[in-house]
Amino acid sequence: MIDPIELTKELVRLETPTGAEGPAVDLLDGLLRKLGYQVTRQPVSPGRDNLYAYREPPAVVFSTHLDCVPPYVPLREDATHLHGRGSCDAKGLAAAQLAAAERLAALGERRVGLLFVVGEENGSDGALAAADLAPRGRFLINGEPTENQLSLGQKGSLKIVLTAEGRAAHSGYPELGRSAILPILDTIARLRAMELPTDPLLGQGTLNVGVIHGGVAPNVVPPSARAELLMRLVGPSDALRQQMAALVPEDVTVEFLVELPYFKNTNPPPPGWATTVVSYASDLPFYEGWGERYQLGPGTIRVAHTSEERIAKAELLEGVELYVRLARELLARPS
Repeated sequence: MIDPIELTKELVRLETPTGAEGPAVDLLDGLLRKLGYQVTRQPVSPGRDNLYAYREPPAVVFSTHLDCVPPYVPLREDATHLHGRGSCDAKGLAAAQLAAAERLAALGERRVGLLFVVGEENGSDGALAAADLAPRGRFLINGEPTENQLSLGQKGSLKIVLTAEGRAAHSGYPELGRSAILPILDTIARLRAMELPTDPLLGQGTLNVGVIHGGVAPNVVPPSARAELLMRLVGPSDALRQQMAALVPEDVTVEFLVELPYFKNTNPPPPGWATTVVSYASDLPFYEGWGERYQLGPGTIRVAHTSEERIAKAELLEGVELYVRLARELLARPS
């Protein structure tokens, strides 16, 4: 049997930011082959592969991602928790899913697949590539830290970039230049004053001003400026894009770069499950061709992407049991 705590530790010891997921893919590839799975490595970009494994054509597929955000945080263990980058987002979940698949196999259920992808933290190129994989099942259970509650929906995201060009001048003679920063600030103020949509399930859309760059020195009128914003979506973005574009003045350029769709589960949750809604994006919307989609996992997003990332050992072990329970309940449904 797979010990999910020990496997989590092995994975967290590996530094695998987006774009360099190879060590984690190699580790799981070797382990899955040793356990008797049929394993497919799907190239996504040079040196980066998705991993898809099953014993028999799957009816249910567990999936999660192996990339992490930087910077690397080394593994540390105490009596109750595993600490380190990826412990809850999402290497601990990969370990729990593999342990759950092995538990199901021991119970005689071998129609379980495992899909481990790259690139979730930056554009979901792994999940998009996985659309070409086969065979697929009737159900997909995506692993994200939902505090072991079944997620009924998630917000999407839209990256917005504002740029402006000015003219440098001595700050003592500002009339000789043109500030690039001031129109960026004015545009941000307009966007922040927008009334954002609300959804009965997903809640309120939000706008985060994440990065601002501009200027060269405090005594120089700034010749260039750039701002990066992220909007959390609770519905389609077309009208929002038009509304934002109308608020942007001529001396500012707006680009809408990466969009990750929102998701609402149209399937009623199995009875007796604690449920939640999450405000982060994940690969789940891109798995449309994989049957009914669910999202579940131990750990909390509130410590993911921070220097304090960790997962409780007891919660990780509970996650294994919940993955087994959910898979069995779904597999018991009539075809």
